[in-house]
Amino acid sequence: MNPNLKLFATISLLALLLNGCGPSKEPQEALSKLEVSRPLIKDTTIVKEYVSQIHAFKHIEMRALERGYLQDIFVDEGQMVSKGQRMFKIMPNLYEVDLLKSKAEAEMVRIEYQNTKALADKNIVSLNELALARAKLDKAEAEVRLAQTHLNFTNINAPFGGMMDHLNVRNGSLVAEGDLLTTLSDISKMWVYFNVPESEYLDYKLNKAAQSPVNVKLKMANGSVFDQAGVIETIEADFDNKTGNIEFRAVFPNPKQLLRHGETGNILIDIPYKNALLIPQKATYEILDKTYVYVVAKDNRLEQRLINVAAELPHVFIVKSGLKAEDRILIEGLRKVHPGQKIDLDYHPPEKVLSQLDLHAE
Repeated sequence: MNPNLKLFATISLLALLLNGCGPSKEPQEALSKLEVSRPLIKDTTIVKEYVSQIHAFKHIEMRALERGYLQDIFVDEGQMVSKGQRMFKIMPNLYEVDLLKSKAEAEMVRIEYQNTKALADKNIVSLNELALARAKLDKAEAEVRLAQTHLNFTNINAPFGGMMDHLNVRNGSLVAEGDLLTTLSDISKMWVYFNVPESEYLDYKLNKAAQSPVNVKLKMANGSVFDQAGVIETIEADFDNKTGNIEFRAVFPNPKQLLRHGETGNILIDIPYKNALLIPQKATYEILDKTYVYVVAKDNRLEQRLINVAAELPHVFIVKSGLKAEDRILIEGLRKVHPGQKIDLDYHPPEKVLSQLDLHAE
C-alpha cells in the first residue's frame, strides 16, 4: 500500500475513535414529577420535658440536743414513723441529777420567800426585801424548768410523721450536742424542681392566666409516667446568670409512697399550639444551622426559603415564621434540585402527606 494512503487511513481511524469517546449529544433525562404539598393548619399539642430533682415535702436532719451515750434506738432504717414517736434516747442519769438538784434549790428558796413574806406582812422587813426574795424564787423555778428541758432532750421524738433514712449512730455511741443521728422525710407529697429557660418562662407567665393552674406530669427514671398529676406551685425569684434558667417547683401527691427524696425524673408539660403551621421534617434542609425549604413559585420554579421552627413533633415541624398556609413546598427530591430550577410537580393534599408520617398530635 502507498505509504501516504496508509498514513491517511491511520489518521482517519484515530479521528473516529476520538469522536466515539466524546460527550453524548443526546439530551439529559428530565426529572420525573416531584411531590409538592402545602403546610397543614391544625390545633396541636407538644410535650416539653425538663430534667428534674425530686425532694420530700419535709426533709430534716435529726441531731442530738445533748451530750451523752446513746442508750436506746427505737426505730430502724427505712421505717415509717408517726409524729411524736420515740426514736432515740440518750443516757439521762446526769440530767436527772441536775433536775433533782434544781428542785431542791428551788424548794429552799421557796421556804425563804415564805418566811420573808411573813415578816413583810408584819412590817418587819421592807417590801424591797420581799421583792428580792420573790426574784430569787422565780430564778430557782426557772432553773428547774431548764433542767427539765435538758432531761427531756435526752428523749428524741419524731417532729412529724415520715420515713427514716440511714442511721449514723449505734447503741452505746458517745454523741455530742449537734451530732447527726439520722434524717427524716415526709413523703406524703413531693416537691419537684426543674429549670426553665428565660423565653419559656416568659411564655408561661404570659399564658398562665388562660390556663391556671398548670398541670404537669412526671416521667420517672424507668421511663414510666407517675400515676399522680402535679401542679406548678412556685417560681424562684431570680434567674441563674450562668445558665439563663429559672427554677420552677411542682408538687405531686404521693399516696403510695413510690417517690422518695433524692430521685430524679423528667417533668412533662403539654403546650398547646392554636392553628399551628405543620410541615414534614423531610421537606427541610439545613445550611449553617439554619433551616430552609423549597417553595414552588407560580411559574413552578424553586425558591429557597428560610424558616423558623417553633417546635418539633415526631417527623413534623411547627413553623413559627417564614411560610404561609398557601405556600407550596417541595416534599421530595431536595438533593436533586437547586434554587431557580423549574420542575414538574405532583401535588398532594397536606392531610394525606402528614397522615403517612405517623403524626401523633391532638
